[in-house]
Amino acid sequence: MSWMATARFEARSAPAGLALVQELVNTHAVERDGADLLADHATTQQWLEEASRQWAGERGLKPPDPALSETDLQALRELRASVQDMLAIPPDERPTDPVAVPSAVTHRAQVYLVTDEQNRVAMVPVGAGAGWLASAIWSEILLAQRTGTWSRLKLCREPGCVSAFYDASRNGSGVWHNVRSCGNIANLRASRTRKKKHSAADGTVTSAGNVASTN
Repeated sequence: MSWMATARFEARSAPAGLALVQELVNTHAVERDGADLLADHATTQQWLEEASRQWAGERGLKPPDPALSETDLQALRELRASVQDMLAIPPDERPTDPVAVPSAVTHRAQVYLVTDEQNRVAMVPVGAGAGWLASAIWSEILLAQRTGTWSRLKLCREPGCVSAFYDASRNGSGVWHNVRSCGNIANLRASRTRKKKHSAADGTVTSAGNVASTN
């Protein structure tokens, strides 16, 4: 089973639960890849049901309650925008030091800390609808920051795309979610820009030559 939003971009999925963070960002509308999956209540409900079920499978947990209230839509869009802003920061500029108790809290998450028969501790998001998703998103970001995978989740450099993708390259230098699509678009644009510059330069030389011959 694939992640609904991320599959539209044919982007590499992030590992384990971090894929839920990627999935939320990829609900945004892109002309060539589909509409906004948070556009209305019915579409958002369908997306959240599938995304939460997929996440639960990745984490080996029971699916949460994905029921959305009418007021949850705006909260989900704001959550998406917050995560997009975080991913827009270049990986080497993202803070990596452990956070102390902040003086001002910008986002909150509710989780249970649970243990299994092998005394392993896990965080389990609680709540329903947008509240549950917010708790799951912040929990997964925290885990990714601790394991070092957070720097691998990026936004595609192509302005018309900006989908979230997981950079699995050896040195973490990937900038496009798909080299064949967005990479080719960027290279073609750069090639056209170079040709225009060369054409403009050639025109300047010719014009100067004409002026010189006239004199």
